[in-house]
Amino acid sequence: MTVPYNFPHSAYAADLQRAWEHLAPGEESATNVAVAGRVMLLRTQGRLAFATMRDSSGEIQLFALADATERFEDFAHLHLGDWVGVRGEVVRTKRGELSVKVATWEVLASARHNFGDKWAGIADFDLRYRHREADLWANEKSRASLARRSEVVRALRERCWAAGFVEVETPILNPIPTGAAARPFVTHHNALDSEFFLRIAPELWLKRLVVGGFERVFELGRVFRNEGVSPRHNPEFTMLELYAAYWDYQDMMTFTEELVAGVALDVLGTTDLVYQERPVSLAAPWPRRTMAELASEAVGEDVSAHTPRERLVALLDERDVEVQPSWGAGRCLAELFEASAEESLWSPTFVTEFPVEVSPLARRHRDDPALTERFESYLVGRELSNGFSELNDPEDQRERFEEQARLAASGDEEAMRIDEDYIRALEWGLPPTAGLGVGVDRLAMVLADESNIREVIAFPTLKPLRG
Repeated sequence: MTVPYNFPHSAYAADLQRAWEHLAPGEESATNVAVAGRVMLLRTQGRLAFATMRDSSGEIQLFALADATERFEDFAHLHLGDWVGVRGEVVRTKRGELSVKVATWEVLASARHNFGDKWAGIADFDLRYRHREADLWANEKSRASLARRSEVVRALRERCWAAGFVEVETPILNPIPTGAAARPFVTHHNALDSEFFLRIAPELWLKRLVVGGFERVFELGRVFRNEGVSPRHNPEFTMLELYAAYWDYQDMMTFTEELVAGVALDVLGTTDLVYQERPVSLAAPWPRRTMAELASEAVGEDVSAHTPRERLVALLDERDVEVQPSWGAGRCLAELFEASAEESLWSPTFVTEFPVEVSPLARRHRDDPALTERFESYLVGRELSNGFSELNDPEDQRERFEEQARLAASGDEEAMRIDEDYIRALEWGLPPTAGLGVGVDRLAMVLADESNIREVIAFPTLKPLRG
């Protein structure tokens, strides 16, 4: 059988359902169309055959008659999953089903694998993610979630443009791993005979553009972190990262809550959601709570970056958190917050005033030099975004990098390295600037009501099959 090279179709299922909803049972439209899609269901009744065809917009019935459809017997023996192109009149059957009455048809591609029991859906999770192309047809919610993700990305981009941000692209291959605290992926550049790293974050490149005169810049793109896979983590994920000159972290928190609430309005038409059967409102303003306040409430006593390290270690031991010798009081406070308070933050909340020790790129707090003007937003018990007033003092930045280098030397695989080029860029002068990074996949999870990050990534990372 020779399949055609193309099939010019003139209509989609959803458009036909809308355009001919007024057609009465048994009525013909006298309008011929060409439709194309997959055969989802097929049943025969003597000299009649009925097929449900699904395209990218929805479903329409194909109605074939032995005395009116060419190659009727072949049509009646199509396989579930076959792609077909059909030409015929739009009619409504006597039983009230809007249909295309098949006059001519052709197979556009044959399906050689079963897509699931009567298209009820593929239940095997490994099969679903490893063969996403099958999952998208067998599980309608999979396609809906990926379509929702696309709407989220578009809304984020359009709102950044509307706020005066210029979209840019920065290198994915980096000579040193920098921009965030994470373990990098390593590769080798043959022509340069040099080790390179997939970017952990585009942060330092974007701030160099601010130094160069771009007052507002953003990038929507992939970042890579050599970490485990979980319902909340994928080693490659999508980040919206942006920087605004002349803003501080307070300005950026205001922009963040307005951005997320605005995207919800654009995509869902409301900021009042139900996520995993629990209500949550994204409407601004969001509460602002310090890390010390939240940790203190969770453990039942006052703690801060100034609490003796020994007491913080004892509180971490009570929660079975293994404390590393290199951790100071600031890192211990951050770990204590994560272990005791993070998951309780269901409604969107800004957590502020992070210790300097865990914020090597953030500017010191104007009221407490042990802290930084940094925030993270939390939603449905997980981090959604990270932002801060940017450190723009090259001497302080060098000291922070050197401390990171000491941590790396002691075995911390997530510590940053000294980026001499970035320090030189700061020496040209970075004006007061605030930055923001938003986890696009996690935002898509909330707006698509998905509990697993894999559901909003077209092809999530999987362990390779051997043999």
